[in-house]
Amino acid sequence: MESQLQNEITFYQDVNVTVTQSRYITNSKTYAMRNISSVHIFEIIKNRTLPIVMVVIGVLMLFSESSRVLGFILIAIGILILVLTKNEFTVRISTNSGEVNSIISKDRSYIQNIVNALNDAIVFRG
Repeated sequence: MESQLQNEITFYQDVNVTVTQSRYITNSKTYAMRNISSVHIFEIIKNRTLPIVMVVIGVLMLFSESSRVLGFILIAIGILILVLTKNEFTVRISTNSGEVNSIISKDRSYIQNIVNALNDAIVFRG
């Protein structure tokens, strides 16, 4: 088993992910490359309804003198949440059992590197 791992070509490796010619290993799962038919980046859009509602209510509260301070606080918190809320990206692989999101990150370039390595491994296998 150990000699087989040493003979495998590694296309990508970091602390969380390893992509070789025959395996795709994440923190919690191992996928056989022969079972992966396609791979792509999928963007998980975060819901921004609550912070937008907070900003709108805050703006409406600015018209009332008694609630003006609370309005500014709601606007500030809503804008802060909007700025800090980032979409996430995932490596979505298609296998013979369906589509799976295998690893999730807010860093698109990190996910793109994994997808590129998986595509290289798929092409290498032929």
